[in-house]
Amino acid sequence: MIKHPLGVLGLLIVFFWITVAVLAPVLAPPQDFSHPYMILRYGFSSLPLSPSEVCPWGTTSGGYDIYYGIIWGSRTAFIIGLTTVLFTSIMGILIGGISGFHGGILDEITMRIVDLFMSIPFLIAVIVMTTVLGKGLDKIIFALILFGWHKYARMMRGEVLKVKKQAFILAAKSMGASPLRIFFKHVFPNSIYPVIILMSINIGRMVLVAASLSFVGVGAEPGFADWGQMLNFSRNWISGIPGHPFHYYYTYLYPSIAIFTFVLGWTLLGDVLRDTYDTQRPD
Repeated sequence: MIKHPLGVLGLLIVFFWITVAVLAPVLAPPQDFSHPYMILRYGFSSLPLSPSEVCPWGTTSGGYDIYYGIIWGSRTAFIIGLTTVLFTSIMGILIGGISGFHGGILDEITMRIVDLFMSIPFLIAVIVMTTVLGKGLDKIIFALILFGWHKYARMMRGEVLKVKKQAFILAAKSMGASPLRIFFKHVFPNSIYPVIILMSINIGRMVLVAASLSFVGVGAEPGFADWGQMLNFSRNWISGIPGHPFHYYYTYLYPSIAIFTFVLGWTLLGDVLRDTYDTQRPD
């Protein structure tokens, strides 16, 4: 990691947001601990308020506290990123791994299903699904999982097909090892590395997609601490006022920085893992 300064930067950024998420109740104490993810409101005016002692980063349209939304939105980002990546990767690893290892008609059927999902535009499919299901964090996560597993399956299958042709796999078969033992002891450990890299990169990507959904109004519930929704509240004020285009800069600057740095941190980590894997991968 020391040989990759960008990787160190990515790790520091991720650690920063982990710290913010863990300390959210301290950094931004909620008024109602039974609903901590609902952004604090200071009035119902559609006009944003400038930063002040009460609201250090100002408020956006509807009187929502930007600082509170950013702090608690970090937890939302980790919930979305980690949950979707965990479930999509497990589904993809199992489906792709079994398909590639077993082969035959099972592999053909599975890959045609994967091709079907890959032919559907991911963002459009997720938007349609969340529109049908309604707003809510659970709806976003379900839609992202439903249309996000196939890349892991395709990648895992490809790696399994490569590994199972190696000499040590043939040696294990000649020694009488069972297919189950060969898969979990030899094939799986030597096929998982590219999937781990994809998982790291996709954590940021899933958060970016979820933010896009909230920005267009089909994501989180109104008032829920979500960075995309914070941008949604600010879109009427992005152009500022006549003669002062950056008058309401605070309504979109802080959510944009939060999304950018979060995605950047995970992307840099994924790039370092990919470089490390490529240098250690046997020919």
